[in-house]
Amino acid sequence: MSRADGDYGFTAGERVYDVIVVGAGSMGMSAGYQLAKRGARVLLLDAFDPPHGEGSHHGETRLIRHAYSGGDAYVRLALRAQQLWEEAEALTGERLLAKSGVLNLADPDVHSHRGRYWDAVRLGVSVEMLDAADIRRRWPGLALPDRFEALYEPDAGYLFSERCVAAYRKLALANGAKLLTGTPVIGVTARAGRASVHTPHGDYHAGAAVLCAGAWFGGLADFLPLPIRPLRKVVGWFETSGDDYREGTLPGFTMATAGGVYYGFPDIAGMGLKIGRHDGGHPWRPGEPLAPFGRYAEDEGDLRGALGTFMPGAAGRLLRGSACKYAMTPDEHFIIDRHPEHPHVLIAGGFSGHGFKFASAVGELLAEMADGAADGAEINLFALSRFNPAPAPVHDH
Repeated sequence: MSRADGDYGFTAGERVYDVIVVGAGSMGMSAGYQLAKRGARVLLLDAFDPPHGEGSHHGETRLIRHAYSGGDAYVRLALRAQQLWEEAEALTGERLLAKSGVLNLADPDVHSHRGRYWDAVRLGVSVEMLDAADIRRRWPGLALPDRFEALYEPDAGYLFSERCVAAYRKLALANGAKLLTGTPVIGVTARAGRASVHTPHGDYHAGAAVLCAGAWFGGLADFLPLPIRPLRKVVGWFETSGDDYREGTLPGFTMATAGGVYYGFPDIAGMGLKIGRHDGGHPWRPGEPLAPFGRYAEDEGDLRGALGTFMPGAAGRLLRGSACKYAMTPDEHFIIDRHPEHPHVLIAGGFSGHGFKFASAVGELLAEMADGAADGAEINLFALSRFNPAPAPVHDH
């Protein structure tokens, strides 16, 4: 992929790369590594110093599941992602993944996992359907009404999110990528075979660009307006009693209830059970301060209410809380595509609160696209053109 500076038509002395990655969070850092590994001269730009708390990757943990609604492409991408996370573990010597299993709980009056179960079986994913009695017997800390059921994925688990970003940073730099932190992007321009990225510290140029701006895509709207709506979201860590909620006993979990859709993690090393609410949230705009945890009564109230109802032994003292950002699309599917007028500019965004688990595979996919590989089924599912007309939400998490 590497080319001489003159091949892109820039003059001698300009800051020229093969690929510029805008946004070096989970998706961008993974893409930067994959591109550099293929021999590209890569520049990664980030307004902060990843891993950091200004995007969507902080807060210690993220679920990784393989049984998914929304199409087979998700399942294939999730399975590939886990392979790549394990590869990154081996390359860096860091523990990035805990195979705790994931328990997807649901009130069937609200949501059913049965279609997802049969899709998973067909694609070779290890899954079990459990009724409420099964669930209570295996995880006695859960207080569930008899109508509840669950889809259990024994081979799933959770990722240590900041470690994952740090691991890909280490790998990207080891393969020759350059990372500029504290470098916000104020604009992007493109013409045939060339892309320029404008920052307060000067302009950078490349034959291709990959835009992974997360909740900050609004700042690039002059170049490409996207149907991405940033939302403020919160998570909290709560004190637990007994051993029913500890790591090694309680798996990662999701809960679809009449009072909301939640997700969470066991109490890891006595730091508290972590829980967040997937639906709801408050709008946020790039450049605005993000209200800290506790600004709204529902920040703690919603989380404590769900725990008190379904995991009463985990509804203890609030140990800490954190606010982060979702980047939502209208249908909650991702956007992974080429710019409609500049095919050498790739876009990856709108990961809608359920994208982190895929970051390793999305980075690989973006590198393949930048290297000229044919776009496959994943790109059809995540195409930007689908928003005319706007589809209905899928409500996955």
